[in-house]
Amino acid sequence: MSDAETSSPPASELEKPSAASASTPPVREELVTTHHVVSTPAGELRYTAKAGRVVLYRDKEEDGVWKGRVPHAQVGVVAYTLDDTDPATRPVTFSFNGGPGSSSVWLHLGLFGPRRVDMGDVGALAPPPGGLLDNAETLLAESDLVFVDPVGTGRSRVVDGEKEADFHGFTADVESVGEVIRQWVTAEGRWLSPKLLAGESYGTTRAAALAQHLQGTGMYLSGVVLVSVVMNFGILFVTPGDDRPYPRYLPFYAAAAHRHGKHPGRELADVVAEAEAYAAREYPYVLAQGSRLGAEERADAVATVARLAGLSEAYVERADLRVEHLRYFAELLREEGLVVGRLDARFTGPAGDGTAASLEADPSMDAVLGPYTAAHAHHLRAELGVQDATPFSVFSRRAIERWSYKEFENASVSVLDRLSRAMRQNPHLKVYVGLGRYDGATPFSSAEDDLAHLDVPRSRRDDVELRYYEAGHMMYVHEPSRVQQSADIADFVRRATARPDAG
Repeated sequence: MSDAETSSPPASELEKPSAASASTPPVREELVTTHHVVSTPAGELRYTAKAGRVVLYRDKEEDGVWKGRVPHAQVGVVAYTLDDTDPATRPVTFSFNGGPGSSSVWLHLGLFGPRRVDMGDVGALAPPPGGLLDNAETLLAESDLVFVDPVGTGRSRVVDGEKEADFHGFTADVESVGEVIRQWVTAEGRWLSPKLLAGESYGTTRAAALAQHLQGTGMYLSGVVLVSVVMNFGILFVTPGDDRPYPRYLPFYAAAAHRHGKHPGRELADVVAEAEAYAAREYPYVLAQGSRLGAEERADAVATVARLAGLSEAYVERADLRVEHLRYFAELLREEGLVVGRLDARFTGPAGDGTAASLEADPSMDAVLGPYTAAHAHHLRAELGVQDATPFSVFSRRAIERWSYKEFENASVSVLDRLSRAMRQNPHLKVYVGLGRYDGATPFSSAEDDLAHLDVPRSRRDDVELRYYEAGHMMYVHEPSRVQQSADIADFVRRATARPDAG
């Protein structure tokens, strides 16, 4: 790596005073440029990294009179561009994670970037602090990469005197991330590059809405990569009187139960297929009957749900056939004194309270938080040259607790209509979907149901590709899944951005 080079943007654009006061130091773009090499099976990749923060502006008005544009926030970005390539044909992928309240650390150092976290896996976790490795499967081989930390995450902050609440909402978030993308594309001269979005968890919600938003401004996309999908919050979470969520979780319960020895002698695929069949037909009918369900039918249903989910019939009876997911993680291995991971049911941890009704802490989050935090802090400072020592928020509870969904009645966020519109608008837009069998945060069967209801012509159904991995929410923690998913997404990017031969 060469010495870091600090960029010097035009003062007219980036040294405008803060809205707080004239005495506040100028707010300016902070990007450091470094040069690197990573080895891959196809050979060495020489690339340039630009890391730091860019400035977002807002229009300022006083008494209805426009007073110009003032700094609103500084947003953390890390961009990797392959050296000696043609910007007109080289794809670029904009990536972010979810929460809302999460930085982009996970996809950055877990799957896509040229460096990746070394943390081990279930039963063989590396001791603290973990480490960093070259990522021989980096997506940089197929696409330039830009990782964005939405305001309130990472080192992204509002400018002094501005309001954090201006960014902590569904629409405001889409617009601000979209503006970061627009600014980067313009500054780097990449309007003719094929463009993709990649999001994980709530980042898939953001990506679906952002696809429509960007295309509405004229920035058409080649592809959208969705990892651990949630398109419809209104059905994902339990609401009193609404039985739709329960069947969506049952196939995941069956997979988790199989993982922990509750289906001896059976293959995972067979167990999941049985649960999916029951969840598609009998289970919704049984729940819809309520108190009208006969004693024999109820007994059969209790026995079936208990067997598939790996729970006792007594528990399912007490739950009135409605097994809530946070309670499930505490119940499945209660007799062993263990709780099961929500993000990744392969992980278990000791129960803090053996009688607790719900999951107290997620052992899968406990496993990943330390090594990813340490690796990113080292990577940003020692390898990318960003010397700012201000706190980096890997996951902001403040953001998620203050997030606003006021644009949606009853906070039921669904972006199916937005992704549908983006696909109808752009006949070339393709979608990759990565699903983990052991993901209890965004269960695969819920994503399947949502995506089956996209309002697009039948001829476009094949443009939505579903891929499954025997891992959890962050399926790249599982090494075989990481390698396979890297190959799947690389292949998707190649096909999504392929252009017809000129001849």
